[in-house]
Amino acid sequence: MVGAKAPLASVWREVQGADDWEDLVEPLHPLLREEIVRYGELVAACYKAFDLDPSSKRYLNCKYGKNSMLREVGMAGSGYKVTKYIYATPDISIPTQSGTCRSRWIGYVAVSGDEEVRSLGRRDILVSFRGTVTNTEWIANFMSSLTPARLDPHDPRPDVKVESGFLSLYTSDDSSCKFSSGSCREQLLSEVSRIVNKYKDEELSITLAGHSMGSSLALLLGYDLAELGLNRDASNREVPITVYSFGGPRVGNSGFKERCDELGVKVLRVVNVNDPVTKLPGVFLNENLRVLAGRFELPWSCSCYAHVGVELALDFFKMKNPACVHDLDAYIGLLKCPKMAQVKKDGENLLNKAKKYLGSQKLNVWQWEEAARHVGDLVQSLRI
Repeated sequence: MVGAKAPLASVWREVQGADDWEDLVEPLHPLLREEIVRYGELVAACYKAFDLDPSSKRYLNCKYGKNSMLREVGMAGSGYKVTKYIYATPDISIPTQSGTCRSRWIGYVAVSGDEEVRSLGRRDILVSFRGTVTNTEWIANFMSSLTPARLDPHDPRPDVKVESGFLSLYTSDDSSCKFSSGSCREQLLSEVSRIVNKYKDEELSITLAGHSMGSSLALLLGYDLAELGLNRDASNREVPITVYSFGGPRVGNSGFKERCDELGVKVLRVVNVNDPVTKLPGVFLNENLRVLAGRFELPWSCSCYAHVGVELALDFFKMKNPACVHDLDAYIGLLKCPKMAQVKKDGENLLNKAKKYLGSQKLNVWQWEEAARHVGDLVQSLRI
């Protein structure tokens, strides 16, 4: 039991999910709330630092150098030092993208400084990922088919399947890019392993945080590190892995979920019940359709998408601005509110509202081309 006034340094393992956040989510414990907000703001830093000016030399990369990035986005007091920038390559090429380099700045690796170590109770290795911004990224998000992850060459585990677009983004490489060296996966495994080895004699934690598509990469990395056993220190002690997912979609099938659970990868999913992105992929084939009458495994269960981890449900929706349902700042803003509304899954959500609306429309007058354009506009407005 974590006391209301317990210092974080003494209970950090529980706050990081060692007991699957038992008695910490409902109601939301103040310490956990503070940590979720803190990691959410470290993810928001990615959006603030991402250069979307086509005329800039740093277009689609970070605006700032590693040593100044957190200061430039207003987080000089975060207590972390950025050690590496991370780039990902959508395995897609479309005419609207300028230039030949397909690799994009996707986030950063950081490690807590000595003063922050005293506050946290351990040395924290942080990997922070932004969500979808560019056209090729949101197209990659729609590559909605399950494929075996096969990240461990010695034990490929064909039953562990993940969404092909996310896996492609995680593993693809662009040798023409001057900023990156190797795939997103190769960059991350190398840097996290380096830091674990550097601080091998200290108490460590690995925290992976992301929004939307970034939460998918965070979960893939968490699974990858644990599957390969890279989260172990010099004494072969297991370094705990925690994923903070903000508005994240489903990443894999039930086999992937079960394997993450077996490996001890802890995942806290912060979701707005009105956010359609958290219902994807697998709107129809998901964890709710695997078993019949609570007893019988259905034949297609291995093809069902499944969420991983513990859910913290929020409820916010502004009809005048539907894009806010997926906005990271809206997530963080509600979490900062002391009287935050938490809801159960049986409440009416945006997907149900959308179904009612679509059911009242005469959709046969829509042309397929127009429908596709509307879907693209929605995805871009939501930045999934």
